[in-house]
Amino acid sequence: MTPTRDHVPLASLFLVFFRVGLFSFGGGLSGWIYREVVTLRGWMNDDDFFSGLALSQILPGANVTNLSVYIGQRLRGPVGAVCALTGLVIGPFFAVIALATAYAQIATMPWIQDAMSGAAAAAIGLLLIVALKGAYGASRKLVPFLILMTTFVAVGLLQWPLVPVVLGLAPVSIAFAWWKASSDA
Repeated sequence: MTPTRDHVPLASLFLVFFRVGLFSFGGGLSGWIYREVVTLRGWMNDDDFFSGLALSQILPGANVTNLSVYIGQRLRGPVGAVCALTGLVIGPFFAVIALATAYAQIATMPWIQDAMSGAAAAAIGLLLIVALKGAYGASRKLVPFLILMTTFVAVGLLQWPLVPVVLGLAPVSIAFAWWKASSDA
């Protein structure tokens, strides 16, 4: 039996979603919410929860926020919806503000700047490795190499916009790949 709206305290509803929002990273939130709302507390039955989950997935916006609004509305009406949604987002909101403030305080330290420069250098190095391996693979055949060089000259040297260049060269590349695949078959 699903509890009536008055049987779920607003504070409990808030705290469940606060904990989910504060301690969750990445996916799997709907599973955690299911465990908290259906399995541990018995606030909803499977049918009600999965109806809300399906609805939250077809509505625009983040699924977990939609689900929290649905559950809060179902359990305590509009006040419950606000309570659940607020609980879900308020912890991460203040955590991000705290991290941004801490970063602003430590970003001026020389060793932090050195670490960020090192991370940027490593990212550029990884990007260059990928680019060089791709260029090496393309340079082994004439047409892919010509498409690569045309893209490099047009975007890198002539400063033409990337999207029109790619849109212009993509049909040539696709036609070559299609012709090559049909001649190899």
